[in-house]
Amino acid sequence: MEELRKHLEGTNAVILTPESDGYLESIRRWSDTCEKKAAAVILPTTTEEVSLSVRFASNRQIPLVVHNGGHSTSGSSATEGGIVISLVRMRHVVVDPARKTITAQGGTIWEDVDKAAAIHGLATVGGTVNHTGVGGLTLGGGYGWLTGRYGLTIDNLLAATVVLANGSILEASEQTNPDLFWALRGAGQNFGVVAEFVFQGYDQTNEVYAGMLSWTPDRLPQIIDFVNGFEEPSNTGDQGIFFGFCGTSIVAAIFYNGPRSRAESYFAPILSIESTSNSCDMIPYCELNSIQNPLATYGGRKSFSGAFVKLPLEVSFFQELWADYTDMLRTYPESARTAVLFELVSQKQVLSVPKNATAFATRGPYYNVGCVFRWDNPALDQTMRVIQRHMMRKVGERAGAGAHARAYANYSHDGRAGEVYGENLPRLQMLKQEYDPHNVFKKWLNLLPN
Repeated sequence: MEELRKHLEGTNAVILTPESDGYLESIRRWSDTCEKKAAAVILPTTTEEVSLSVRFASNRQIPLVVHNGGHSTSGSSATEGGIVISLVRMRHVVVDPARKTITAQGGTIWEDVDKAAAIHGLATVGGTVNHTGVGGLTLGGGYGWLTGRYGLTIDNLLAATVVLANGSILEASEQTNPDLFWALRGAGQNFGVVAEFVFQGYDQTNEVYAGMLSWTPDRLPQIIDFVNGFEEPSNTGDQGIFFGFCGTSIVAAIFYNGPRSRAESYFAPILSIESTSNSCDMIPYCELNSIQNPLATYGGRKSFSGAFVKLPLEVSFFQELWADYTDMLRTYPESARTAVLFELVSQKQVLSVPKNATAFATRGPYYNVGCVFRWDNPALDQTMRVIQRHMMRKVGERAGAGAHARAYANYSHDGRAGEVYGENLPRLQMLKQEYDPHNVFKKWLNLLPN
């Protein structure tokens, strides 16, 4: 550690070791399963300090990971005995209202971006849970409530500042280092530390209609009937619904980017169903990405997984899935906070970008299923993961999009690179050999496992 301190001498970077005040907080993660005892946690404040930190670990072949929001349940932002570069002190956001751009440091969370952009009447496509890290969500693709209008988060990424494994600092955009920029958009965690993002912003001065609803399980057929009409011409890209199971209820988060009258008209079929709770109202856009936060709190043991589905969905299948889900809750009562959500936002803008235009290969006429298993007893770790894998495999086989649809990178925490990147994998592996030949960045969907 003395060598590391000397290496960073004269900088504002903080080094935390197991004996330091603040160390335990620095290794805390969204899931308790991902808290590992790092030998050191470095908290840089500038791109140059990130570069020095990466160079130190890389030159000495010390295992290295990057921490932003810490939501990955694969453990990709944690290390046992290695070095963590935690970007939590790099959360500055600059908005250029004239150019409608949003520049965010690598440690920002979506709440930072949403609030800073709102001051200038702007928004961009960001995470639907606002304490998620900007870096992780963006580099894996990024879906949000505004995807129906503007596509994926990576489709709105204009430029990035990247620290490579050798410590060099590169700018990446369509004009500068375009190969690296291509790889960053979908597989970025494998290529370096992104110290700064520049996003396209859009006018968002109006309030939006949004909130959470819950129903008793017998209302499931009516919910499915509404959802199966999601792709009708009345869907302008301004609406979305995430629905599924949590606890003993059928739940949904709904969104409409427009006035109350149009929103309540569009969602009338489900708003008219007797609910057990309803928080829907007009709210500022900058509050929208907090409505699902109660389903995604810190603490406890978690595993995140996912699948793809196509419409129409069969009521009988959902009733069978609900039976499997409630059987698990009865057998393992501590899993009662587990949530399975089918996430419907229009894919029209996503599909307007060719699959090979970015590293993100899973553009298709299908929708994400996000599945967060939650429990407390470490002895159940393997059991919960096995049940989850079985459930998501069943969803994919019964309601899925077929063999051509693989897995969304940000929901594929136990997946393999080939499943996520498909036909884009060979090019990614070639670029990996160029930008990170020693495979320093490998904890997230390892591109060079051999």
